[in-house]
Amino acid sequence: MELFAVPDLPEIREGDDLAAMVAEQVDLRPDDVVCVASTVVSKSEGRTADLADFPAGPRAKEIARSLEDISGDEKDPRFAQAVLEESTEVVMDKPFILTETHCGHVGVNAGIDRSNVPDHDLLLLPKRPSQSAERIHEGLPESSPVVVTDTSGRPFRHGQRGMAIGWAGMPASRDWRGETDRDGHELQVTVQSVIDELAGAANLVSGEGDGGEPIVVVRDWEFGDHEGSNNLFREMHGDFVRQALRGWEYEG
Repeated sequence: MELFAVPDLPEIREGDDLAAMVAEQVDLRPDDVVCVASTVVSKSEGRTADLADFPAGPRAKEIARSLEDISGDEKDPRFAQAVLEESTEVVMDKPFILTETHCGHVGVNAGIDRSNVPDHDLLLLPKRPSQSAERIHEGLPESSPVVVTDTSGRPFRHGQRGMAIGWAGMPASRDWRGETDRDGHELQVTVQSVIDELAGAANLVSGEGDGGEPIVVVRDWEFGDHEGSNNLFREMHGDFVRQALRGWEYEG
């Protein structure tokens, strides 16, 4: 397959039509997959905010004080308040804040970004990333599939990688269960999260920092003759890591 960044995109502003911008720069094919960084989706949807928009409540102040004690660095309780308001559950509140966002994604600080926001303090994740992906998907002239990506850390590994938080026009996973390996053994558990893998590949092309390019087209990739699934985020009854974290206490 081939991946390339959409060239010559301007700074994205609220109300910008991302689908039209992509179509203007690239002659898309129906089976292209368009990977769009959540940052530009958020900017187009006006998901910028200022710390003053989040007066800190008692829990936010407590979290900020606890994090200050651990790190030795000053923490703004208004940022903790923003994280709380963008979350449905606080999985951990020290030594950093790990939460589940309203869309089901679990990430540090509810995915709130404090970089590349020229006119505000904060950039929040899209409220409903899959609905955002659907709007872009429907607006593209060839209705190409769309994956909304974010950069996030992972348990048990150093560093961050691109992963999907929303998608439209294709299943999230391809299901290999019931198919066989080279020796004829039936696969029992293999469900491949293809939108995460495409998001990771796109992140290699889009890059980071001030040279980042936020939209990447994946060409000549095929889903193949497999069953599809739209399950991405684990339900609590099967999320054993989160179950364990609920009973865990940070000891420093």
